[in-house]
Amino acid sequence: METLNLASLINLLGFALGVILYSLLFFMVVYYREKPKVSSLNFFLLATACLGILWNLGELANTVWKSFFELTVSSFVNAISYSALAFLLAVTVHSSLKDSHKKRFLILIGYALSSTVTLLNFYSFAESNQAPSSLALQILTYGSLGIILALLALDFRQTIQRKALLILALGILVISAFHLSGDIEEKSWLVELLAHQASLPFAFVILLQDYRFAFADIFLKRALSLVLLTLTASSLYVFVVIPLMNDKGKLQSTAVVLSLWIATAIFYPFLRKKAIWIVDLLLRRPDYEKLRVELSKKIEQQESVEKILALLCEELSKTFTAAKTLWVETLDKEIGISISPQSVKILIPTADEPFYLITLEDFLGGRRLLSEEKDFLEKVALMTARRIDALRVSHERCEQELREQEFSKLATEAKLSALRAQINPHFLFNALTTIGYLIQASPDKALSTLMRLTQLLRAVLRSEEEFTPLSQELKLIESYLEIEKARFEERLQVSIQVPKKLEKIRIPSLILQPLVENAIKHGISKLKNGGKVEISAKIIKTDKGNFLQLTVFDEGGNFDKADLEKAMKKGIGLNNIRQRLKNYYGSLAQLEIFSEKGKGTEAKILLPLLEKNKSSVETKKFFGRINQ
Repeated sequence: METLNLASLINLLGFALGVILYSLLFFMVVYYREKPKVSSLNFFLLATACLGILWNLGELANTVWKSFFELTVSSFVNAISYSALAFLLAVTVHSSLKDSHKKRFLILIGYALSSTVTLLNFYSFAESNQAPSSLALQILTYGSLGIILALLALDFRQTIQRKALLILALGILVISAFHLSGDIEEKSWLVELLAHQASLPFAFVILLQDYRFAFADIFLKRALSLVLLTLTASSLYVFVVIPLMNDKGKLQSTAVVLSLWIATAIFYPFLRKKAIWIVDLLLRRPDYEKLRVELSKKIEQQESVEKILALLCEELSKTFTAAKTLWVETLDKEIGISISPQSVKILIPTADEPFYLITLEDFLGGRRLLSEEKDFLEKVALMTARRIDALRVSHERCEQELREQEFSKLATEAKLSALRAQINPHFLFNALTTIGYLIQASPDKALSTLMRLTQLLRAVLRSEEEFTPLSQELKLIESYLEIEKARFEERLQVSIQVPKKLEKIRIPSLILQPLVENAIKHGISKLKNGGKVEISAKIIKTDKGNFLQLTVFDEGGNFDKADLEKAMKKGIGLNNIRQRLKNYYGSLAQLEIFSEKGKGTEAKILLPLLEKNKSSVETKKFFGRINQ
C-alpha cells in the first residue's frame, strides 16, 4: 500500500475513533451527573466532548470525501472543526490552571488565542472561501509554544510534576498546527497520526490531571479498550493482510481477513484486561475488593460503634491519602456519598437514628475519587452500617436482659422483705403473749423477759441482710428460747447440737426461728409435762452435691398427714419459709416435716452448699440462673 493511502487509512480510523470516544464522553457527562439539573453538568468535560466531536466529525468528513469521492468538504466545515481544535486548547488550559492564581493570565491568553484563530478561520472563509487560515494555524502553533514556555518559566519544578501531561498535549498541538499549516502531501503515517489526532490528549489532560470525575475510570477503561482494539485490528491489517493481498489470491486474502477478525474478537477480553490494568496503574489504585474484605474482617472484631468508626476513619485516611478525617452523628439520611474537590462525605446508613457521617479532607496531591472508589465507599458504608446495627441489637438485648434481671431482683427483694415483715409481727405477737402471761404470774420475770425481748427485737430489726451466719441465727434463737423459758420454766428443755465448723455457713435470716416457735407452740405447749426441743445441723452428701441439713425436733406434735399439709399451705411461718427457700434456691432447697404419734415432730431444711461459702448476692445470682 502506498504511504499516502496508509496515512489516509490511519486518519480515517483515528477520526472515527475520536468521534466515538468523544461521543462516549458526552453521553457519560450527561448520564452520570450528580443531580438531574443542567447546573450539575461538568462544564469542562462537556465543552471538551462537544469540541472533540466537532473537530473529529469535520476531519472525518474531509477524509471520507477526499479518499472516496476525491472531493473536498465545504470550507465552512473546516472553519468549524479547526476552531473547535483551537478552543480545546483554551478549555484544557483553563481546566488545568483554574486553581493557580499566579497563572490565571495564561487562561486569558488561551481564550484570546483560540478566539483569534476562530476569527481568522471564519474571516478567511468569508473572504476567499478558504479554511483553515494559514495565519491562524501559525498563531496557534506559536501561541501554544508560548504557553509551554510560560508554564516552564513560572515554576519549573511544580510545572514538571503536576502539569507534565498538559505540556505534552500542548506539544502535540504545536506539532499538529505546524504540520497542518504547511503542505500535507506525501507525509508519513506517523506524522499524520500525531498531526490529526491532537485532540485526544486534551481529553486525557482533563480526566487525569484535574478533573478525575466520578466516571473517569469507566471512560478510560472503555476508551483504552477501544483504542487497543483499533490498534490491534489496524496493525493486523497493515502488517499481515496487505502483504498477503499482494502475494495471494482474493479468496485466500478474504479467508485470512476473516480469520484475523475472529482472532481479534477472541483476543478482545485479554485487551480489556490489559486496558483495566493500565488504567489502574495510571490511577495508582489498590485492589478495592481485597481491601473491602480485609476491612470487613477488622470491623467484625470491634465491639463498639466508636471503635468501628475510628478504625474506618484510619483505614480510609490511609487508602485515599486524606490528611484529615472525622466522624459525627447526623439525622440527615439523604447525604449518601457526596464528593467535592475539597472533601468526601460518607453516610453510614444505619437502620435507626442516629446515622453517622464520615468526612475525608485534604487529599494528597489534590486527589479526586473515581467511580470504582465511590462504589467501594458505598459498599464499605453499607457493610459498616450492618455491623453497627448488629451491635445495637446485641447491646439492646443485653440492656433488656439486665433490666429484666434488675426488675426480677427488685421484685424478689420486695417479696422477701414482705415475707420477713410477716415474721416480725408474728414473732412479736407470740413474745408479747408470753410477757403478758408473766406479768400476771411473775412480774419480776416479766421485766427481765421484756428487756431480753427489747434486745432481741433490736437485733432482728437492725438486721437487713438476707443471709446471716448460722452462729448468728443460733444466737437469735437462744435469745428467743430464753424468753420462752421464762414462761415454761422446767417444762421446756433445749438441746443445740451444731458443730463449730458449720457456724460460719451463711443461711437465710430467720429461717430457723419459725420452726423453733412452732415446735414450742404446737408441740411443747400441748404436753402437760412439757418436753424437749432439739436443734441440730450437719452436712450430708448426695448425688446432687453437698447440703446443709438443719433439724428442729420436738417431742410433741402428733400430727397426721392432712394436718401437716394444711399447716404447710396456711401456716404463716411454714409458708413463709417455703416461699423464701423457693426464691433463694429454686427447687434445690427443701422443707420437710415428719410427725409420728408418741415420738414427736421433726422439721428439716436442706440448703445446697456453694464453694467457699459465697455471699448472699452471689448465691442469689447463682441459684437464680439455675432456677431460670
